[in-house]
Amino acid sequence: MGKYRKLTQRRNWAWWLVVPVVKPVLLATTEQDWIDGDKIPATGGCIVAINHVSEIDPLTTSHFVWDYGRLPMFLAKASLFKNRALGFFLRGAGQIPVERASTAATNAFQAAVDAVHDGKLIVVYPEGSITKDPAGWPMVGKSGAARIALATGCPVIPVGQWGAQDLLPPYGKPNLRGGRKLVRMKVGDPVELADLVAREREHHSPEAVREATDRIMAAITGLVAEVRGETAPAERFDPKKAGVAATGNPNAKKKK
Repeated sequence: MGKYRKLTQRRNWAWWLVVPVVKPVLLATTEQDWIDGDKIPATGGCIVAINHVSEIDPLTTSHFVWDYGRLPMFLAKASLFKNRALGFFLRGAGQIPVERASTAATNAFQAAVDAVHDGKLIVVYPEGSITKDPAGWPMVGKSGAARIALATGCPVIPVGQWGAQDLLPPYGKPNLRGGRKLVRMKVGDPVELADLVAREREHHSPEAVREATDRIMAAITGLVAEVRGETAPAERFDPKKAGVAATGNPNAKKKK
């Protein structure tokens, strides 16, 4: 599990407000198995790249990162910020809105790069959405985490998680039956990207971005296999090839 660290970063009103409310709820509904959390850098700009299995992931991931002394910043879908109260809180907590499939996503990228340069920890779900793999394995990744890493040279810390979906199934209702749900997270060594950082800076290479994305997803998938105690599929699920939407609830009925 590793020794928990005390938070040394200054937290603003949003964090003072939410932690006393959310953490007791998570402690009451989940059992935590944090593995190698001390591999998360204690200070300095970095990316925590983790697989996405449930809508509750931002809360459980925040709990995890908090226990090892860091305040997480997330790249969150912009629609969440449209609610006045929620948007006010998310901005107060320093979260970054992302306009999916939009040229405005450039603003989020630059905000993330600036945050890393400022020594912040950015949490990224490279899949861009809850996995659409029928068995819950990580699906193909998007390039956001890789692009931020190659632009900043910061460490990318891969994390594999499993269990949050038992508490809140994807696009479903909370499952509070059967007691606390085990949420297991395991941290890996930083993804080796130094050669790709140099290549990207010299040539602005799309191939470098793709290779970095593949390395990040491979590291995450390997960790997920470890926490699940199973062998991962040889090929990651691709929503496009499967004919399903990469974002949103794939089982939702389309409006006529």
